Amino acid sequence: MQSDMFGALTGLTTPPGTDFGEQVLNAVASQSIRHLFTRCDAVDVVVRCFPSSKILQGSIDSFKMQGRGLVIRKDFQVEEMTFETDAVAIDFRSVLSGTIRLKHPTQAVAQVTLSEAAINQAFDAELVKKRLQNLTLPELTDLSGGEPVTFREVHLELLPDNQARIFAKTNLPNTADVPISLIVSLGIERRRRIVFQNPRFDPAPVPEPLQSLSQTLTMAFAQVLDNMVDLDRFDLDGVTLRLNRLETQGKKLLFSGYAQIEHFPGSG
Repeated sequence: MQSDMFGALTGLTTPPGTDFGEQVLNAVASQSIRHLFTRCDAVDVVVRCFPSSKILQGSIDSFKMQGRGLVIRKDFQVEEMTFETDAVAIDFRSVLSGTIRLKHPTQAVAQVTLSEAAINQAFDAELVKKRLQNLTLPELTDLSGGEPVTFREVHLELLPDNQARIFAKTNLPNTADVPISLIVSLGIERRRRIVFQNPRFDPAPVPEPLQSLSQTLTMAFAQVLDNMVDLDRFDLDGVTLRLNRLETQGKKLLFSGYAQIEHFPGSG
């Protein structure tokens, strides 16, 4: 009866065989994790402990979170994110007050899925756009008469074999709407930077009279991109993501790695 009442109050759907203690942990963990994101369509948490009496000593066999339709810092959409830990030690008294306090930091296997549409939306975020504005690389100012150069209307298409095609535009003092067109290989550096490697100018969509100018601008644009995406700028409360590999699958970009969990959000 008590378990049924708790499930009705929280609105959680728990797997058969989940006892009351696990339901409490699932509910508290779900609410804590939701606070990591500006918005989330769904967060499912499954805490496993056998025998269940170990929960009273703060011993958990495994913890798994799966989130869908997540938004980080208002502008960055994640289609899906999962964390899964092995054994975790918690302070069970903290659960009774509505938080989860880890006795020790823990690591979790992590997977993140981004859609092509979400990546392109991120290029319109203020945090990203400002890194593409008023640039003073010598390769650019040599063409602009010393004036800063701004790239805009960035659009990315995911390709097989961890590649991407990227378009953009820029203005020079005597030439408006110069097209930028390149193909890059996507990679990971130091487990935290997404890098744009081996850039190649793609002349196909560029009018022939502009190709020489566009090629020079495109190579400079590739340098700018390669220094933009550092995961440390997107750290979540108490959770640091580190990536081991990435893979393009159709219109999706899949990352796998681990999450270093120092504390649950709101319980630091």
